[in-house]
Amino acid sequence: MLDQAKMVMKMRKLQKQLAKEIIEVEAGDGAVVVSINGEQKIKKISIEPEKVDLDDISQLESWIETAVKEAISKSQQVAADKMRPLMGQLGNLGL
Repeated sequence: MLDQAKMVMKMRKLQKQLAKEIIEVEAGDGAVVVSINGEQKIKKISIEPEKVDLDDISQLESWIETAVKEAISKSQQVAADKMRPLMGQLGNLGL
């Protein structure tokens, strides 16, 4: 039971770390920047007006979509990398 309590504490600590971990992804040579945390929560989307052609909104939409998808993927990878050591310990608990 004590090992399970320690594991829960480690998981909570990791979750707090992931919440603070910020990943930034650019698209369109910096026209769009997406900031996301390790919990896959988008924190900010920035658009550089000078790099956007208002006559081609579909390009802007494409950059946003690309940046969001890449940001989520990178965030998932960061979370997986940080959780990997804990997952091995779950076997020791009989889970």
